[in-house]
Amino acid sequence: MDRFNAMQAFARVVETGSFTKAAETLHMSKTSVTQLVQQLEARLRVTLLNRTTRKVNVTEDGAAYYERVIKLLADMDDAETSLSNASVLPRGRLRVDVPSPFARMILIPALPAFHAQYPDIQLDMGVSDRLVDLIGESVDCVVRGGELTDLSLVARRIGDLSLGVYAAPSYLEKAGVPSHPQELSLPPHYIVGFRWARSGLAFPYALHRKEERVSVQGRYVISVDDGNAGLEAGLVGLGVLCLPDYMAREHLSRGELVRLFEDWHLDPMPMYVAFPPNRHVSAKLRVFIDWVVELMAQHAPIVDRRGYQHQR
Repeated sequence: MDRFNAMQAFARVVETGSFTKAAETLHMSKTSVTQLVQQLEARLRVTLLNRTTRKVNVTEDGAAYYERVIKLLADMDDAETSLSNASVLPRGRLRVDVPSPFARMILIPALPAFHAQYPDIQLDMGVSDRLVDLIGESVDCVVRGGELTDLSLVARRIGDLSLGVYAAPSYLEKAGVPSHPQELSLPPHYIVGFRWARSGLAFPYALHRKEERVSVQGRYVISVDDGNAGLEAGLVGLGVLCLPDYMAREHLSRGELVRLFEDWHLDPMPMYVAFPPNRHVSAKLRVFIDWVVELMAQHAPIVDRRGYQHQR
């Protein structure tokens, strides 16, 4: 029995709650994972996992052993990394999930430089704003806008997106140019609604000017959970929309969007990179996070600088 592989298999079963999912993430057969865990239990002479036809639960002994195993695996990875850092660049598969506008307009255009620096890192990128089960889906990290709702994650604030209110000229020709944000809540105006895919909650239009603050609850023709779809809805004149400025800049310069309420302000949208608290930050994950931080410093620097936060 390879004790390292056995411990790795056991840890992944605990994290995913499934022998099948553990096998998929380790690129092994389910039979191999099962045999490794059985051999580990035989060696330790304890039951680490309770199996039923529907679920795998860790025993009390298994939970205590798991805490020691993940520290040991992390220490081994650190030891290998520290010895090879001088001559070997981080390598391997990295699974990340990011919002689609961020991927299309900021992350992917900059990826050639990242690949040139770290040619042996393979990125499997999910492009969404959905609620991701980081452990169950073996995702190494997510990048998300807005305040995080999953308080179990370790998060690093990486930027603050400045926001603006925009509309297409075709929309303004039909509905008129609003002079005050309150008008957006009244006919004939519509907004392009946006709902967070991971929470189902509507994104508020909260604008302020000196002591005045207005929260817009407008009517909508369409409500979306994807930033690119919302932008397209605004461009074809389906309503007024709230956008990160980086998404509007190109369309603003081409006259496809008009900025409204220039003397009003919206609170910036915080951006976070997050990962599970028990997930070892490998060398490849560390360099990816550091690269994203540098990228956001160019596009959307943090307004109220706070470093790592443990969301509890």
